[in-house]
Amino acid sequence: MIGARPRVGVFLLAPGFPGRPAGEVLDGTVAAAVAAEEAGFDAVWLAEHHFMTYGLCPSAVTLAGYVLGATSRITVGTAVSVLSVQHPVALAEQALLLDQVSGGRFRLGVGRGGPWVDLEVFGTGPERLDGGFAESLDLLLAALAGPRVRGDGPHFRFRPVEVVPGPRNGVDPLLAVTSGTGIGLAVSRGLPMLLGMHADDDEKARFVGTYRERGGPDVVHVSTHLAHVGDTTAAARAEVRESLPRWLRPGLAGYTRYDGAPRTRRDAEEYTDLLCRLHPVGDPALCRARLDRTLRRTGARSLALMVETTGNTARTCENVARLGAEVLPVLTLPPAGRTRRAEQDEVGAPAR
Repeated sequence: MIGARPRVGVFLLAPGFPGRPAGEVLDGTVAAAVAAEEAGFDAVWLAEHHFMTYGLCPSAVTLAGYVLGATSRITVGTAVSVLSVQHPVALAEQALLLDQVSGGRFRLGVGRGGPWVDLEVFGTGPERLDGGFAESLDLLLAALAGPRVRGDGPHFRFRPVEVVPGPRNGVDPLLAVTSGTGIGLAVSRGLPMLLGMHADDDEKARFVGTYRERGGPDVVHVSTHLAHVGDTTAAARAEVRESLPRWLRPGLAGYTRYDGAPRTRRDAEEYTDLLCRLHPVGDPALCRARLDRTLRRTGARSLALMVETTGNTARTCENVARLGAEVLPVLTLPPAGRTRRAEQDEVGAPAR
């Protein structure tokens, strides 16, 4: 692993900044994906949200199909498709179709989702979120593996059917993980983890360490980050602090629980400050140092950078281009076998 380059992708949410029409937002997200391919990124990761302006993409696999058609080299994946509100076999069929027509460039990421109104609207109910998630995940994996699949659990019961189309190169799914239960599912199914932006390097390192301690295979986990580069760190952070709360305030307010219970809303300005402290928001040198530290502390070997930080397509594409030219080329994976303590001693404590 000495000198090896990590795989780095962009993480696109199609954020609904106030005043931007949906078509403009989605066109900007596609433009950012194309810019990522031109800038030398390895992957595009597309998020999925329902009934809220936090993200205007309700079907990550649909948008992935469009982006695959607009690009020629880059891997395009979902981060994530919400499994609790979809039939797992139907999602597997869509993933296998994209695997075939893209020449193997599609990657499926799935997640459990939350206790939101989506469960009511799509009729899956809270049971799919809780006890039914493992069954849904296993059925998805069985359908992806083919050639036949059957449902014989409490939530899905159907006769054996042939999976069409079969895989071309294999979809290689990953699982969004936010808890010990999620780590257990990822370990037992041999799936890589997608680690969220809300977690700092120490928490991500604990997740990866637990995954290894429980006997998980040697897989490439993906760590997600907000990333915004500017001429100076002060200028980059001022830009993000001015723009991001305009999206976060209405976006975070869109989370509605299926049971109608009230929820504490996160303060948009405080959350923006936290993201600026945790993630590569600054001049190119700071961005390189932050991502280098993550690679050395966490054990993740792939990065996904959320770049739609301003609600301006031109600025997003500039951000992508600068990250590709001034940050990505110098990132390397740490030597195999380095301990987390050794890396802490080498790079110092994380900035707070």
